[in-house]
Parts: sequence; structure tokens; C-alpha cells
Amino acid sequence: MNGINGIEVRNGGLYFDGNDLVGLAKYYGTPLYVMSETIIRDRCRMIKSEFTDKYPDVAAVFASKAFQTLDMCRIVQSEGLGMDVVSGGELYCALKAGFPPERLVFHGNSKTVAEMESAVESGVGRIVADSLYEIHALERIAAARNETVRVLYRVTPGVDSHTHRFISTGGLDSKFGIPLDRSVRDLYMRAVLDSPHLGFMGFHFHVGSQISKNISHLAALGIVLDLIADTKRDYGVETRELNLGGGFAVRYLPDDPDPGVTHFVAPMMEKIKRFCADTGMAMPRVTIEPGRWIVGEAGLTLYTIGSIKEIPGIRTYVGVDGGMPDNIRPALYDAKYFAAIANKAGLPPADIVTIAGKCCESGDILIRDIALPKPESGDILSVFSTGAYNHSMASNYNRLPRPAVVMVREGTHRLSVRRESYEDLLSREL
Repeated sequence: MNGINGIEVRNGGLYFDGNDLVGLAKYYGTPLYVMSETIIRDRCRMIKSEFTDKYPDVAAVFASKAFQTLDMCRIVQSEGLGMDVVSGGELYCALKAGFPPERLVFHGNSKTVAEMESAVESGVGRIVADSLYEIHALERIAAARNETVRVLYRVTPGVDSHTHRFISTGGLDSKFGIPLDRSVRDLYMRAVLDSPHLGFMGFHFHVGSQISKNISHLAALGIVLDLIADTKRDYGVETRELNLGGGFAVRYLPDDPDPGVTHFVAPMMEKIKRFCADTGMAMPRVTIEPGRWIVGEAGLTLYTIGSIKEIPGIRTYVGVDGGMPDNIRPALYDAKYFAAIANKAGLPPADIVTIAGKCCESGDILIRDIALPKPESGDILSVFSTGAYNHSMASNYNRLPRPAVVMVREGTHRLSVRRESYEDLLSREL
């Protein structure tokens, strides 16, 4: 288990952040999301040491769509980071947890009027506008309240981020953001500059997710810096803030690269400094939005192995008590994961097997062709790096209750989100 954050092998069993995984499975049941508070806090502190404490007038906000619970909101707040929310539900959760609204950034495309009203009424620090529709709606909302709403424009720089097309967001053909065509740009700038109730702060871009090289970030930044210069020249407007997005990769497989935050932010900050020195412009306030990078490797999922179905000469399917409803990413993105049998951690691999979920879908395969010790019914399977976009994307497909979330820290554990019951599945039905 070398290279997996927080994992130790003790007496043939797996321990995560000091907790016996087999014991957690027996105590809370499976499937079970296990999140390490230690790793989450360590990652938040790395963001501070490598970015917010290193550079003047910068900020980091956690992209909460990766993993948002009341517990997580409180942890992020206590570590001094801001938070990015993309819906009325995420905003409600953050406020319910007591997160300071001025440290919230409201994101997302296709925001509803009701969501924008809630964001303005709650006093979120920034709203990232994604379309003219949103700009005009925000103007009406702000005018009705006689307030000024501070906005950034999300732009699509048109770069190839070399990631799965479903999580690439910075290309020209994207549902996100504002294209940089000159005629389109003028419409957007005039809409804000002519409004007494919208305060233009600057620009935002995000090139995609799970990106291991900084090439696309730097290419996008170069395009947006040119936009900043054009905005000053054409409209006489200084860009006071620049949001660089996130998308920094994490390790899903033991041999995956681990670029770290500095790999991305250091060259981007240097590029911004050079630009400002060359143009005589003031440095904008720079923000980053790590999400997956903070929680991805901080989580794992425990399953109980049930059926073992061998098709001679073809494949052995190992069935578990979860699947697509608790982890849609393999089916959606062809995502790859690494796993181990928690109660056989000291044994060498014996078989090549495929981990099959329990949904009535041929595509419900969690891991294809992984080497494991000989699996048996009742074994506890641990799938690693499931902290991001597992709990937050979970569903009740096939009427499966969503798993509990347990937060662990240095040998202690606590229930963070209780397991759904069958009664919960029917609670909204009349």
C-alpha cells in the first residue's frame, strides 16, 4: 500500500488515519465512505503554505461540489479557506454550517433567478457570471434591493486541457463561460459598465479537472492576461481580481503523477507578475479553487464482497454491495481506481478479477482487471481515492440507500452523515 495517503498495514489488516478498516466496516456497515480529517486539514494547510501565505493579496476557496457536508464546511471554515458553491442547495448547506457569506463564491452555469436572489440576499462575496442572462437578472435583483453586487466574468479561453471531454471546461465549444469573440465581449462589458448595481471585479477561468501538467493553465492564463490588457485599453477598466480556477490532479492509481499545488500556482503567479511589470498595471487579487485536490485522496470506500462469478477463460467477476449509485465515475468518465482487500492486506496478489457493482447495468463496473489476493465472500474491499465526486454525485438508482460518511482522525472516528434508510427513500412520496 505504499504511496497511498494515510494507509498502513498492521498485522495483515489495513488502517486508515489510525483506524482499522475492517472494524469500521463492522461497526457502521457497508458501503461506507471514510474520510480522513487529518488529510483534509493537511491539504488545506499545504494550500496556505504554498499559496496564501507565500504571496500577497491572494485567496483560496474550496470547490465544494467535490465533497460538501456540514462537517466539511466547518472544517474548511476553521482552516481559513473560502468556499465555492454552484447551486442553491450548496449555498444553503454552507450557510447552515455557519460559513461566513463574504467568504463564499457563487459559481455555476444556468443559475436560476431564485438561486441568484438567495446569493444576493445572503451577501455572498462574489458571483461569477456565466451569461448575459445572469448579468441582466443580477442587475434587476440588485436594483430591487438598491445594492451593488460584485461580479466576475467566467470566460472560455479556448485551450485543450488534455483531460476527459466530460471534465474539460475551457475549450471554445463549452457550456461554461463567455466566449472571447470581440463583438460578444463588448456586449458583456457594456452590460456591466452601464449598470449602477453591478461592480465588475475581474475574470475567472477554469480549464478542466484532474489535470497533471500546467501547460493548459499557463496557456489559458496568457489568453486571459491579453484580455485584461484589452479591457484596460478599450474600456478604461482595471481588472482587480483574477480567479485561476482549479483542476489540479490527484493520484487514483499508485503510479499516477503527484504534481502538487506549487507546480501550477508558482509559474502562474510569476507570469502575472511579469505581465503587470511590463504593462504597468496593478497586481490583481488572485484566487484559486482547489476541490478534488483537497479531498480526493482523503477518502476511501469500503464494500463487502458477495458473489464471485468465474467465467472460465474469460473473466472473474467479484460482486460488491455498492456500485454506480455511490461511485458513478467509472461509468461516466471511465475513471480508474485502485483497491485492496482490507482483511488480506499482507497477502500477495493471487487472481486478476473485475469488481462489479450491484446495479442492473452492464456498465456498473467499479474496477476492471485488478490483481488481488484470492477474494472470498464476506471480505472487505477498500477502494482508494474516492473522497471527491463520490458522495456528492451519489444517487438512489435501483432504490439503493446512499452510504454513511465516517470522518476519521488519528485513530478516532465519528459519524458525519448517517446511512439512508428505506424509509428515507420514500419520505418525499405522497
